[in-house]
Amino acid sequence: MSTSAERVLRDGSVVRLRALPYDDPLSQELVEAVQEEYVVRYGGRDAAPVDPAEFLPPEGLFLVAEVDGEPAGCGAWRVHPRGVEIKRVYVAPGFRRRGLAQAVMAELETTAARAGHRTVVLNTGAKQPEAVQLYGELGYAPVPGYGVYAEAPDAVFLGKDLAASTDQEEPWAS
Repeated sequence: MSTSAERVLRDGSVVRLRALPYDDPLSQELVEAVQEEYVVRYGGRDAAPVDPAEFLPPEGLFLVAEVDGEPAGCGAWRVHPRGVEIKRVYVAPGFRRRGLAQAVMAELETTAARAGHRTVVLNTGAKQPEAVQLYGELGYAPVPGYGVYAEAPDAVFLGKDLAASTDQEEPWAS
């Protein structure tokens, strides 16, 4: 599955979303930025195990978002017992508040649905209120905890039925 898409952000700039291997140097640069964000907010790196092979199509996907040729963010999904799990959604500070996270999430959901997956889960934390708000606005709702953070008091687990958002027909008027 080769993915490359473009979407227009709120300010009119265009984001290019392209699939790269998780262990590609550009992907790793963005993953490291995510980890640095976790250190600032939580005092440590994400302890959830990640195997780069999990993000190779058709079992997963890692997207890099570029605006004007600059790395601006990333996001990924991998197969999970509950459907797919969204991981590593990140927007670099200079690109925030422009709709980039929504563009990344839309492409992740679209590609996961296209790959035949019907549900998606993710986990974030209470110290990321902008992420919790974004996911709520995108239709995500609480689900039972899973993985290494299943019992963590500040962990937030959310999920969404992709079939509901991708099967809707366009409204028509007479």
